[in-house]
Amino acid sequence: MTTTPDTLLAALEASSMLEIDGLHAWDFSLGEALNVECMDGRERKVWRFTLDQVKAAVFDESLQSWVVNDGNADHRIVCLDAFTPSDEDDADEA
Repeated sequence: MTTTPDTLLAALEASSMLEIDGLHAWDFSLGEALNVECMDGRERKVWRFTLDQVKAAVFDESLQSWVVNDGNADHRIVCLDAFTPSDEDDADEA
């Protein structure tokens, strides 16, 4: 059984992919703010959350997602660890 990190910041640091408002986003960065970008069909979607907004996020146990408010609306974030293949050749094949 895995445990949920205590904060969204901790969850983001261990994630390689996010789901935000039902859309999968591989392109996100965490610095002075959380920036998330993804494509919804042909439409580019962008979210920006301040560190204070990220720190104020609450985990919704029933939906297994973080709820973060950008000042206008609540957004649901699911932190995922996507599988990424290695660029290195398998040592057994050599």
